[in-house]
Amino acid sequence: MREREKMINGEIYQPFCEELEQDRFRAKELCLKYNSLHANQKEEKWELLQTILGKAGDNSVIEPNFFCDYGYNIEFDGFVYVNHNSVFLDCAKIKIGKDTFIGPNCGLYTAVHPTNAKERIEGKEWAKPITIGEGVWLGGNVVVLPGVKIGDRAVIGAGSVVTKDIPADVVAVGNPCKVIKQIEN
Repeated sequence: MREREKMINGEIYQPFCEELEQDRFRAKELCLKYNSLHANQKEEKWELLQTILGKAGDNSVIEPNFFCDYGYNIEFDGFVYVNHNSVFLDCAKIKIGKDTFIGPNCGLYTAVHPTNAKERIEGKEWAKPITIGEGVWLGGNVVVLPGVKIGDRAVIGAGSVVTKDIPADVVAVGNPCKVIKQIEN
């Protein structure tokens, strides 16, 4: 099995193999090109976004600067708005539901590294997917860690670090992020 397949399947893989390194170079070059486009170059931005992402959704917007590891593991299931300075480490799938808003300086991180230093130095790595539901709002400076699912219409307060699943229709804040109230819809 190739390292890319292992990575996508959540198995231990070698991230510095030639195949994955070339995939990351491609994504970095595309992100640099995307980030250098002028604000009024909407058509060019949209075309490039469709090239970078596995699925770009309908009329989605990612403000510069945007960075990702691979791009092909990111899927928007409709309109998604991502504000400035986002980092999506998409070693596993990152799925984001329609009508979701992501504030500035947010990070979605799927990569997992061993806590054992020897294994980490050997380059062992695996990844867990992130799933964000429909109509979600992530405030500025939110970090979502590997394996997390955020339910539909949830609101994650600015500066939160989401370490565990968050249900639908709640406001959650903090580090670690915890539910503080239910939302009436």
